Formats: sequence, structure tokens, C-alpha cells
Amino acid sequence: MNAFRKAHESSTAPNAALPLRGKRVLELAAIGPVPFAGQQLLRLGADVTVLSPQSDRGIGLPLPPEYDYLNLGKRRERLNLKSESGRMDLLQQLSQFDILLEGFRPGKLEGLGLAPDVLHSHHSRLVIGRCGGWGSRSTRAHDAGHDINFLALSGALTAIGQTAPVPPLNLVGDFGGAAMHLVAGVLAGLIKSDSEGAGSVVETSIYEGTISLMNMIYGLLDHGSWQDCRQANVLDGGAPYYRCYQTADRKWMAVGAIEPLFFQRFIELLGADVAVERQNDRSYWPEMQRKIAQRFLTRKRDDWNDVFVGSDACCTPVLGLTESRVHQDTRAFFKGGVPEPAFTFKKSS
Repeated sequence: MNAFRKAHESSTAPNAALPLRGKRVLELAAIGPVPFAGQQLLRLGADVTVLSPQSDRGIGLPLPPEYDYLNLGKRRERLNLKSESGRMDLLQQLSQFDILLEGFRPGKLEGLGLAPDVLHSHHSRLVIGRCGGWGSRSTRAHDAGHDINFLALSGALTAIGQTAPVPPLNLVGDFGGAAMHLVAGVLAGLIKSDSEGAGSVVETSIYEGTISLMNMIYGLLDHGSWQDCRQANVLDGGAPYYRCYQTADRKWMAVGAIEPLFFQRFIELLGADVAVERQNDRSYWPEMQRKIAQRFLTRKRDDWNDVFVGSDACCTPVLGLTESRVHQDTRAFFKGGVPEPAFTFKKSS
């Protein structure tokens, strides 16, 4: 792994204004949550190296490396961790890093002879972030799965869609549920390492992360404020004031006018004959939805956008991926077609 070391030493230093500058992350190649978590740490200023096996299976999708945006800006190295020389090479270089991320099934890292206690014996301050699919406590711990499977058992999938459950890309389980919990965990571990001089092992999973995201919904369910079926609640498209409507050009507008003040403004601008005082009267919802839908069909999407933009009506156009990059309200958040970091750091005045 001498080339590995040289690659480290010759690279450009991370942005000095970012909080993780000087920190180094070793990401054992994986798909889904782990590369997303690594990307977030990179965007916080860390130096991230992805360590792949000699024969990398990729992400399971036909995506050339130059379009793998989750790995932009990361170093790429290859090492056979199944060989004794590969394992020793990794352990010898481990002290370079502050964080190690891995997404193997439970027991895989141990099977390679790289259990956390082995890693800590070579680098006691290392923060080890582990992210599996089902979680080591699950009866399905060793089963394969993808985002849709973890959502299915969490209860999240059944709440999304109209007649049949619809997977919301892999945003909820892989990225929102698992990766963000992984990032939060390793950052907490990093604070401990810096303050106490002791490493830690942080473990999460796609399933456990998704369950955690569902806290509010389970609270509403237990309170009796949530019906356990699709399109029967305020936030799942059941309410006429929180759903999407087709326009005259067969495009869509999204309505999120939950608060009475916003709902009143929405109805005023829409020009629909709707009794605003009956906003939360469920018996009135079918009629309300029909009247709102009829109004939206009278104009094109962009015409409706002109009506609502700049107001507190909480009504926006539904953009396609290509549109989102060039739309006047969103293009500033892309650079070269790639979404910019979702956070900025500024000095207080």
C-alpha cells in the first residue's frame, strides 16, 4: 500500500474553512449509505479514501465512475483484504486515519481478521462506523436486502403511494435513515476521540435508521391521529391541501398548505369555490379535492407557478430532474450539474 501512502501525501489539502479539515476517513467500498456518509464527511472538509477490492462489483447499476457522484473528490485505492498481505498492509497504514466506514453484513469484517478490537489494537483512537442492512440485532441480520425491503418492514413503505406502495427512490432508507445516522454517530465518536483519546465503534443500519425516522408517525399513530392506511392522513396525500394536482399541460403542482393561514391564501390565489372553514372536515375532503383539481386543470403548470410564487400559499411546481438543474429557483444549488453541499459554514459577524 505504498502507493496508497503516496497518494495521501501528494493530494491537495481540504478547504481550510471546513470543520473536518485535517481529518482522514477510510471508506471500505460499499453501496448506498456508506458512500453517501463518506461524501458528507468529505463535504465537511475531511480527506476521504475509498478502499476497493481488486475486483470491484460496483453499485449494481450501469454507472461509469465519472458519473458516480457519491464518490466525487474521494481518492480510490485497491487492496485485497482477503489476503494476509492485504490485511497487514491496511493495519500498518491505519494510523493515518481518524474514521473508518464499512457496510459489510454482520461478521464479515471479523471474518477478514479485522474485527474492531483488532483495528483498535493498531489504532486506539480510531472511530469505526458500521452500517449494515437489517442491523446486527435483527433476526434477518445476515439476509440480503435493498432500500425497498428495509422500508417494507419499517412500516414506511405502506404509507407511501396511492393504491400500491411506491418506493421513494432510495432516499428514505439508504440516505436519510442510514447514512445520516452514520454521519451523526461517527462525528460524535470523533468528538470523544479528540477529547478523551479513545476510539469507539458506532453501529447503525438501514432498517434501524428508517425506524428512527418514523418516530413522529408512530407517535401520531399511538395518539390516534394517524390511520394505518395510505392516503388517509394529512402528510400522505389524504388531505386535499397536501398532495399533487395535474395541470392543463399534464404536468403537476404540489400543494402543502397545512396551516389555516396558508390554506386560506392558497384558495384565494387558486380561485376555487372551497369552504376554507371546513379545511379539516374529512367528510368534505372528497368535494374539496375535486374542486381544487378542476381549478388546476384550467391552466398550465408554469402559469400556476407565476400565480403562487412569492406568496405564502405553499404551492410549487413539480420539476423533473433535468428541469431542477436549470430552474430559476434551484439552479444556484448545482455546480456542473452536481448538487452542491447542503450546508455552509460562515463566521458570525
